[in-house]
Amino acid sequence: MSANAKNGAPVICAGVIVADHLTPPIDRFPGPGELVKVDDLVLNIGGLAANVAVVLSRLGVGVRISCRVGGDAFGRFVAESLEREGVDTSGLVVDPDRATSQTLIVNVKGQDRRFIHSFGANAALSAADLDAAITPGARVLYVGGYLILPGLTPDSLAGRFARAREQGITTVLDVACPGPADYLAQLEPVLPHTDVFLPNSDEAALILGGEDDAMAQAEAFRALGASRVVITRGEHGSVSLSECNRLRLGVYPVDYVDGTGSGDAFDAGYIAGLISGLDEPGCLKLASALGASCVRAVGTTAGIFSRPEADRFIAEYDLPVRRI
Repeated sequence: MSANAKNGAPVICAGVIVADHLTPPIDRFPGPGELVKVDDLVLNIGGLAANVAVVLSRLGVGVRISCRVGGDAFGRFVAESLEREGVDTSGLVVDPDRATSQTLIVNVKGQDRRFIHSFGANAALSAADLDAAITPGARVLYVGGYLILPGLTPDSLAGRFARAREQGITTVLDVACPGPADYLAQLEPVLPHTDVFLPNSDEAALILGGEDDAMAQAEAFRALGASRVVITRGEHGSVSLSECNRLRLGVYPVDYVDGTGSGDAFDAGYIAGLISGLDEPGCLKLASALGASCVRAVGTTAGIFSRPEADRFIAEYDLPVRRI
Protein backbone atom coordinates (compact mmCIF):
# COMPACT_ATOMS: atom_id res chain seq x y z
CA MET A 1 0.00 0.00 0.00
CA SER A 2 1.36 3.42 -0.91
CA ALA A 3 1.59 6.35 1.46
CA ASN A 4 -0.18 9.65 0.87
CA ALA A 5 0.86 13.21 1.58
CA LYS A 6 0.60 12.74 5.34
CA ASN A 7 3.55 10.36 5.58
CA GLY A 8 5.39 11.04 8.82
CA ALA A 9 2.07 11.68 10.57
CA PRO A 10 2.11 12.49 14.30
CA VAL A 11 -0.48 9.83 15.22
CA ILE A 12 -0.10 6.11 14.60
CA CYS A 13 -3.30 4.01 14.75
CA ALA A 14 -2.67 0.28 15.14
CA GLY A 15 -5.03 -2.61 15.76
CA VAL A 16 -8.36 -3.86 14.47
CA ILE A 17 -9.47 -2.92 10.96
CA VAL A 18 -12.69 -4.23 9.39
CA ALA A 19 -15.03 -3.96 6.43
CA ASP A 20 -18.42 -3.27 8.05
CA HIS A 21 -21.81 -4.21 6.59
CA LEU A 22 -24.53 -2.24 8.37
CA THR A 23 -28.31 -2.07 8.35
CA PRO A 24 -30.18 1.13 9.11
CA PRO A 25 -32.40 0.82 12.20
CA ILE A 26 -35.18 -1.71 11.49
CA ASP A 27 -38.45 -1.99 13.41
CA ARG A 28 -37.77 -5.52 14.66
CA PHE A 29 -35.34 -8.39 14.26
CA PRO A 30 -36.57 -10.80 11.54
CA GLY A 31 -37.80 -14.23 12.48
CA PRO A 32 -36.58 -17.47 10.87
CA GLY A 33 -37.03 -17.30 7.09
CA GLU A 34 -38.44 -13.76 7.25
CA LEU A 35 -37.32 -10.99 4.87
CA VAL A 36 -37.13 -7.44 6.22
CA LYS A 37 -36.74 -4.70 3.61
CA VAL A 38 -34.64 -1.56 4.08
CA ASP A 39 -33.97 1.40 1.81
CA ASP A 40 -30.22 0.87 1.84
CA LEU A 41 -27.43 -1.28 3.25
CA VAL A 42 -24.11 0.36 4.14
CA LEU A 43 -20.61 -0.92 3.38
CA ASN A 44 -18.06 1.01 5.38
CA ILE A 45 -14.60 0.69 6.85
CA GLY A 46 -14.64 -0.08 10.55
CA GLY A 47 -12.63 -1.45 13.43
CA LEU A 48 -11.14 0.64 16.20
CA ALA A 49 -7.90 1.60 14.45
CA ALA A 50 -9.57 2.50 11.14
CA ASN A 51 -12.38 4.48 12.78
CA VAL A 52 -10.01 6.49 14.94
CA ALA A 53 -7.73 7.16 11.96
CA VAL A 54 -10.58 8.46 9.78
CA VAL A 55 -11.96 10.72 12.50
CA LEU A 56 -8.51 12.14 13.25
CA SER A 57 -7.93 12.87 9.57
CA ARG A 58 -11.26 14.69 9.37
CA LEU A 59 -10.17 16.73 12.38
CA GLY A 60 -7.07 17.78 10.45
CA VAL A 61 -4.62 15.54 12.33
CA GLY A 62 -2.05 13.62 10.30
CA VAL A 63 -2.43 9.88 10.90
CA ARG A 64 -0.79 6.68 9.73
CA ILE A 65 -2.37 3.23 9.99
CA SER A 66 -0.57 0.09 11.20
CA CYS A 67 -2.92 -2.82 10.48
CA ARG A 68 -3.44 -5.94 8.34
CA VAL A 69 -5.94 -6.75 5.60
CA GLY A 70 -6.31 -9.62 3.14
CA GLY A 71 -5.47 -9.50 -0.55
CA ASP A 72 -9.17 -9.43 -1.49
CA ALA A 73 -11.82 -6.99 -2.65
CA PHE A 74 -12.63 -5.92 0.90
CA GLY A 75 -8.94 -5.24 1.61
CA ARG A 76 -8.79 -3.03 -1.46
CA PHE A 77 -11.99 -1.30 -0.37
CA VAL A 78 -10.52 -0.62 3.07
CA ALA A 79 -7.25 0.74 1.65
CA GLU A 80 -8.95 2.96 -0.94
CA SER A 81 -11.42 4.28 1.64
CA LEU A 82 -8.62 5.21 4.03
CA GLU A 83 -6.64 6.91 1.28
CA ARG A 84 -9.68 8.95 0.24
CA GLU A 85 -9.91 10.09 3.85
CA GLY A 86 -6.31 11.30 3.81
CA VAL A 87 -4.90 8.50 5.98
CA ASP A 88 -1.35 7.31 5.34
CA THR A 89 -1.64 3.61 4.43
CA SER A 90 2.07 2.83 4.13
CA GLY A 91 1.78 0.69 7.28
CA LEU A 92 -1.18 -1.32 5.98
CA VAL A 93 0.10 -4.86 5.45
CA VAL A 94 -1.56 -7.22 2.95
CA ASP A 95 -1.66 -10.70 4.50
CA PRO A 96 -1.43 -13.39 1.77
CA ASP A 97 -2.87 -16.12 4.01
CA ARG A 98 -5.95 -14.47 5.50
CA ALA A 99 -9.06 -12.64 4.34
CA THR A 100 -9.94 -9.10 5.39
CA SER A 101 -11.89 -9.00 8.64
CA GLN A 102 -15.61 -8.26 8.25
CA THR A 103 -18.51 -7.48 10.59
CA LEU A 104 -22.25 -7.60 9.97
CA ILE A 105 -23.96 -5.02 12.21
CA VAL A 106 -27.75 -5.23 12.61
CA ASN A 107 -29.50 -2.20 14.11
CA VAL A 108 -32.96 -2.68 15.64
CA LYS A 109 -34.86 0.35 16.90
CA GLY A 110 -34.72 0.60 20.69
CA GLN A 111 -32.18 -2.23 21.04
CA ASP A 112 -28.42 -2.53 21.22
CA ARG A 113 -26.63 -3.51 18.02
CA ARG A 114 -26.07 -7.14 17.02
CA PHE A 115 -22.70 -8.20 15.56
CA ILE A 116 -21.57 -11.13 13.42
CA HIS A 117 -17.82 -11.05 12.89
CA SER A 118 -15.03 -12.79 10.97
CA PHE A 119 -11.61 -11.99 12.42
CA GLY A 120 -9.48 -12.58 9.35
CA ALA A 121 -6.15 -10.80 8.95
CA ASN A 122 -6.41 -9.02 12.31
CA ALA A 123 -5.33 -12.30 13.91
CA ALA A 124 -1.84 -11.93 12.46
CA LEU A 125 -1.10 -8.37 13.63
CA SER A 126 2.01 -8.46 15.84
CA ALA A 127 4.15 -6.07 17.81
CA ALA A 128 6.73 -6.29 15.04
CA ASP A 129 4.22 -4.53 12.76
CA LEU A 130 4.44 -1.52 15.10
CA ASP A 131 8.21 -1.18 14.90
CA ALA A 132 8.22 0.96 11.77
CA ALA A 133 5.64 3.25 13.37
CA ILE A 134 7.66 3.99 16.51
CA THR A 135 9.76 6.81 15.11
CA PRO A 136 10.83 10.18 16.56
CA GLY A 137 8.30 11.96 14.33
CA ALA A 138 5.35 10.27 16.03
CA ARG A 139 3.61 11.97 18.95
CA VAL A 140 0.86 9.46 19.80
CA LEU A 141 0.75 5.67 19.42
CA TYR A 142 -2.82 4.39 19.64
CA VAL A 143 -3.63 0.67 19.81
CA GLY A 144 -7.30 -0.21 19.41
CA GLY A 145 -8.78 -3.66 19.91
CA TYR A 146 -6.18 -5.07 22.25
CA LEU A 147 -7.38 -8.28 23.97
CA ILE A 148 -8.80 -9.65 20.69
CA LEU A 149 -5.50 -9.45 18.81
CA PRO A 150 -3.86 -12.84 19.50
CA GLY A 151 -0.62 -11.94 17.74
CA LEU A 152 -0.15 -8.89 19.97
CA THR A 153 1.14 -10.54 23.15
CA PRO A 154 1.21 -8.67 26.49
CA ASP A 155 4.99 -8.59 26.88
CA SER A 156 5.60 -7.59 23.27
CA LEU A 157 3.07 -4.73 23.41
CA ALA A 158 4.45 -3.59 26.79
CA GLY A 159 7.91 -3.48 25.24
CA ARG A 160 6.74 -1.36 22.29
CA PHE A 161 4.82 1.00 24.56
CA ALA A 162 7.89 1.38 26.79
CA ARG A 163 10.06 2.12 23.75
CA ALA A 164 7.53 4.65 22.47
CA ARG A 165 7.44 6.51 25.78
CA GLU A 166 11.24 6.63 25.87
CA GLN A 167 11.01 8.54 22.58
CA GLY A 168 8.44 10.97 23.97
CA ILE A 169 5.46 9.32 22.27
CA THR A 170 2.19 9.26 24.22
CA THR A 171 0.68 5.77 24.41
CA VAL A 172 -3.09 5.36 24.18
CA LEU A 173 -4.86 2.01 24.59
CA ASP A 174 -8.39 0.79 23.93
CA VAL A 175 -9.64 -2.78 24.15
CA ALA A 176 -12.33 -5.13 22.91
CA CYS A 177 -13.76 -7.94 25.08
CA PRO A 178 -16.07 -10.44 23.35
CA GLY A 179 -16.99 -12.28 26.57
CA PRO A 180 -15.67 -13.42 29.95
CA ALA A 181 -11.97 -14.35 30.01
CA ASP A 182 -8.80 -13.71 32.01
CA TYR A 183 -8.17 -10.27 30.50
CA LEU A 184 -6.44 -8.88 33.57
CA ALA A 185 -3.38 -11.05 33.03
CA GLN A 186 -3.05 -9.60 29.51
CA LEU A 187 -3.35 -6.02 30.76
CA GLU A 188 -1.08 -6.10 33.80
CA PRO A 189 2.22 -5.93 31.81
CA VAL A 190 0.88 -3.18 29.50
CA LEU A 191 -0.90 -0.65 31.74
CA PRO A 192 2.29 0.58 33.52
CA HIS A 193 3.43 1.80 30.08
CA THR A 194 0.04 3.29 29.10
CA ASP A 195 -0.53 7.05 29.26
CA VAL A 196 -4.26 6.97 28.49
CA PHE A 197 -6.51 3.90 28.90
CA LEU A 198 -9.97 4.20 27.31
CA PRO A 199 -12.26 1.19 27.92
CA ASN A 200 -16.02 1.40 28.13
CA SER A 201 -17.82 0.40 31.31
CA ASP A 202 -18.97 -2.99 29.97
CA GLU A 203 -15.43 -3.91 28.95
CA ALA A 204 -14.10 -2.73 32.30
CA ALA A 205 -16.62 -4.91 34.14
CA LEU A 206 -15.54 -7.98 32.15
CA ILE A 207 -11.88 -7.25 32.83
CA LEU A 208 -12.41 -6.67 36.55
CA GLY A 209 -14.68 -9.64 37.23
CA GLY A 210 -18.01 -7.84 37.46
CA GLU A 211 -17.14 -4.48 39.09
CA ASP A 212 -19.75 -2.12 37.59
CA ASP A 213 -19.03 1.21 39.31
CA ALA A 214 -17.21 3.34 36.75
CA MET A 215 -15.06 5.27 39.22
CA ALA A 216 -14.08 2.07 41.02
CA GLN A 217 -13.15 0.63 37.62
CA ALA A 218 -10.97 3.66 36.89
CA GLU A 219 -9.30 3.42 40.29
CA ALA A 220 -8.47 -0.25 39.67
CA PHE A 221 -6.81 0.49 36.35
CA ARG A 222 -4.90 3.42 37.84
CA ALA A 223 -3.65 1.09 40.57
CA LEU A 224 -2.37 -1.22 37.83
CA GLY A 225 -0.25 1.58 36.39
CA ALA A 226 -2.23 3.51 33.77
CA SER A 227 -1.53 7.26 34.01
CA ARG A 228 -4.98 8.41 32.91
CA VAL A 229 -8.12 6.28 32.76
CA VAL A 230 -11.33 7.31 31.02
CA ILE A 231 -14.34 4.99 31.32
CA THR A 232 -17.01 5.72 28.71
CA ARG A 233 -20.60 4.91 29.68
CA GLY A 234 -22.68 5.59 26.55
CA GLU A 235 -25.75 7.71 27.28
CA HIS A 236 -24.58 8.01 30.91
CA GLY A 237 -21.44 9.97 30.01
CA SER A 238 -17.98 9.10 31.27
CA VAL A 239 -15.62 9.28 34.22
CA SER A 240 -11.97 10.30 34.11
CA LEU A 241 -9.25 9.66 36.67
CA SER A 242 -5.64 10.79 36.79
CA GLU A 243 -3.15 12.03 39.37
CA CYS A 244 -4.66 15.51 39.08
CA ASN A 245 -8.35 14.98 38.31
CA ARG A 246 -11.38 12.91 39.33
CA LEU A 247 -14.14 13.90 36.91
CA ARG A 248 -17.66 12.72 36.11
CA LEU A 249 -19.04 13.94 32.78
CA GLY A 250 -22.51 14.00 31.27
CA VAL A 251 -23.39 13.86 27.57
CA TYR A 252 -24.10 16.37 24.82
CA PRO A 253 -27.68 16.58 23.45
CA VAL A 254 -28.01 14.89 20.03
CA ASP A 255 -30.59 12.72 18.27
CA TYR A 256 -29.50 9.08 18.47
CA VAL A 257 -29.56 7.01 15.25
CA ASP A 258 -26.73 4.44 15.50
CA GLY A 259 -24.08 4.00 18.18
CA THR A 260 -21.61 2.13 15.97
CA GLY A 261 -18.15 3.70 16.28
CA SER A 262 -19.10 6.28 18.91
CA GLY A 263 -16.45 5.02 21.34
CA ASP A 264 -13.82 5.20 18.60
CA ALA A 265 -14.89 8.76 17.76
CA PHE A 266 -14.50 9.58 21.47
CA ASP A 267 -10.96 8.15 21.39
CA ALA A 268 -10.10 10.19 18.29
CA GLY A 269 -11.41 13.37 19.88
CA TYR A 270 -9.33 12.73 22.98
CA ILE A 271 -6.19 12.15 20.89
CA ALA A 272 -6.89 15.31 18.87
CA GLY A 273 -7.11 17.18 22.17
CA LEU A 274 -3.73 15.79 23.22
CA ILE A 275 -2.19 16.86 19.90
CA SER A 276 -3.73 20.33 20.33
CA GLY A 277 -2.28 20.68 23.83
CA LEU A 278 -5.66 20.76 25.59
CA ASP A 279 -5.86 20.02 29.31
CA GLU A 280 -7.75 16.97 30.59
CA PRO A 281 -11.20 18.63 30.69
CA GLY A 282 -10.56 20.06 27.21
CA CYS A 283 -9.64 16.63 25.84
CA LEU A 284 -12.77 15.16 27.41
CA LYS A 285 -15.06 17.82 25.97
CA LEU A 286 -13.66 17.36 22.48
CA ALA A 287 -13.87 13.57 22.85
CA SER A 288 -17.49 13.77 24.05
CA ALA A 289 -18.45 16.07 21.18
CA LEU A 290 -16.96 13.71 18.60
CA GLY A 291 -18.68 10.72 20.21
CA ALA A 292 -21.99 12.59 20.15
CA SER A 293 -21.58 13.53 16.49
CA CYS A 294 -21.04 9.89 15.54
CA VAL A 295 -24.42 8.62 16.78
CA ARG A 296 -26.36 11.00 14.52
CA ALA A 297 -26.01 8.76 11.42
CA VAL A 298 -25.71 5.10 10.43
CA GLY A 299 -22.11 3.90 10.32
CA THR A 300 -18.90 4.69 12.12
CA THR A 301 -17.97 7.98 10.46
CA ALA A 302 -20.93 9.38 8.48
CA GLY A 303 -21.99 11.88 11.16
CA ILE A 304 -18.55 12.96 12.37
CA PHE A 305 -17.85 16.64 13.05
CA SER A 306 -14.99 18.51 11.43
CA ARG A 307 -12.82 20.37 13.93
CA PRO A 308 -14.54 23.75 13.31
CA GLU A 309 -17.94 22.06 13.72
CA ALA A 310 -16.79 20.40 16.94
CA ASP A 311 -15.45 23.67 18.33
CA ARG A 312 -18.72 25.49 17.53
CA PHE A 313 -20.75 22.67 19.10
CA ILE A 314 -18.66 22.77 22.29
CA ALA A 315 -19.08 26.55 22.49
CA GLU A 316 -22.86 26.29 22.00
CA TYR A 317 -23.68 23.41 24.35
CA ASP A 318 -22.62 22.89 27.94
CA LEU A 319 -21.20 19.51 28.92
CA PRO A 320 -21.83 18.77 32.60
CA VAL A 321 -18.45 18.20 34.28
CA ARG A 322 -18.35 17.48 38.01
CA ARG A 323 -15.22 17.11 40.09
CA ILE A 324 -15.41 14.24 42.55
